[in-house]
Parts: sequence; structure tokens; C-alpha cells
Amino acid sequence: MKTAQQETIRPTAESVESELERVAFDASGLVCGIAQQHDSGEVLMVAWLNRDALRETLLTGQVCYWSRSRKALWRKGETSGQVQKLIEARLDCDGDAILLLVDQTGVACHTGRRSCFYRQFGPEGLKTISDPLVTPEALYGP
Repeated sequence: MKTAQQETIRPTAESVESELERVAFDASGLVCGIAQQHDSGEVLMVAWLNRDALRETLLTGQVCYWSRSRKALWRKGETSGQVQKLIEARLDCDGDAILLLVDQTGVACHTGRRSCFYRQFGPEGLKTISDPLVTPEALYGP
């Protein structure tokens, strides 16, 4: 696996346009993106990408998603400073999910946790298995 220090070669705009045709965007024009820390394998979060967000991510190396609530591009870390640098992107066999191997700065979850997957199903119900590392107020303001 590549390290964050290794130079990642970005594709050309022409090749990205060609490869975007292989992505099976849903009826809303979205594809599921799974962010995984490139060196540890930790799954950080799931979010949605539209064609523009995926194009920007591949061309710039700065992970960009589509915010369904804001109906706008969402550049990870633009408000909080908790950015995701793209190391590698992979398309699954059906073309309907993208694995984003990233170098995460700080926390990935808006709750202040490293990963959005901090709740575990168990016999007593959901159990919180990790505490916030930073408060949401520190990330986004009051």
C-alpha cells in the first residue's frame, strides 16, 4: 500500500471523463463512497459523490463529496480542517461504490470521533465503542 509521502500521480482530465462513464450513478446521480484510512485499513465514513464531486476528487486529490442536505459539493474539511487527501480510488465490480483510500487529518466524523462507525450492535442494544476526540463545537463553532 502507498504511504502518504509517496507521490500520487493524478489522472488527466481526459482519462477521468472516460472513466466516469464506468460508474453506475443511481437515479439521483449519486454513488456511495467509502473512506478508508490507507495505511491502517480503518473504515472512517460513508458519503455520497455525484459526477462533479468524483471528478474533483480524482483530479485534485482533495476528497470532495455531495451533500444531500445542502445540495452542494462538500469538500471534506473545508469547515473543520479535518481534510482527506486521496491516496487511491477504487471502483467496485458493479461500478456502484467507490473505495477512497485516504490520508485523514484529524477526525472523520462530525461527532468528533475518528470514525463514524463508533456504535456496535450487541445483546443490550447499541453500545458506544469510541469517545469523541474533539467536540463538534471545536470543529465547527457554536
